[in-house]
Amino acid sequence: MYGWEAYLSERDKKHDEQWGKKELYGFGSKPAFVLIDIYYSVLGFKREPIFESMEMWPSSTGLEGWAAVDKTAELLAVARENGIPVIHVKGLHSGVNHWGRRKRKLVEMSPEMRQRGTQIVDEVKPVEGELIIEKAAPSAFHGTPLTFQLISLGIDTVIVAGETTSGCVRASVVDGATQRFRMGVVSECVFDRTEASHYMNLYDMHNKYADVVFLEDAKEYFNQIGAANKQKIHA
Repeated sequence: MYGWEAYLSERDKKHDEQWGKKELYGFGSKPAFVLIDIYYSVLGFKREPIFESMEMWPSSTGLEGWAAVDKTAELLAVARENGIPVIHVKGLHSGVNHWGRRKRKLVEMSPEMRQRGTQIVDEVKPVEGELIIEKAAPSAFHGTPLTFQLISLGIDTVIVAGETTSGCVRASVVDGATQRFRMGVVSECVFDRTEASHYMNLYDMHNKYADVVFLEDAKEYFNQIGAANKQKIHA
C-alpha cells in the first residue's frame, strides 16, 4: 500500500483498475541521487508538530518533514557507500526569488537567523565532492546545469528525495522525464505540507512520469549498482 489509496474515490479506484500502472517502468544502470530543497526553513530548527513549527517558519512541513529527512539520511548513506553520485539542489536565496504569486507571510527575525534557514539541514548536508546546485524555479532542471552534469556522468536514472512532493519534487520529476531520464521517487523520502497533496501527487507521478518506490527497494537498487560496479573494477 502506497498510502494514496485512502484518497481515491470509488470511481477513481475503478478507473485505476482499468487505466492505472500495472508494472514499474524500471531503472537503468547509472543512477544519481538528487536531494531537493531540504533546508531549515521548510523544517524548522527544532523538531515540532507542523502548526508549532509554522509560528517561526510559515512554510514548515513539521514532523512529517523531519521523518522524511531521517529516511533520506539512510538512503544517502547507502548511496555514498556504493559510489552513487549525489547532487543537492536548493532554492536561490540571494534577494527575493520566489516563483509563486501568493504572498508569503514573513516572521520577523534576524538576518543571521533567516540566512540559517536557507542552509541544508545537517542530517543530509553535502560532503566534499558532492555538487550543490541553486535554482530560481520549482524544477531542479529549469535554468540550472543539472542536465549537463547528469549527461557528463553518463546518468540514465535520477532517484529523487526532498520537498515538496506537489511542488519542486513534482516539477523536477516532470522535467526529468521530459528529458528522457528514468525517474524514481522514494515514497518515504519526499514530503509536503498537506497529506492530500503529498499522496495524490505521488499517485499521479507514479502513473505518468516515474516509479514511486519504497525506501528498502531504493537501498537494494543502490546496493546492486554498487556491487555491479565493483565487479567491473575487479574484472
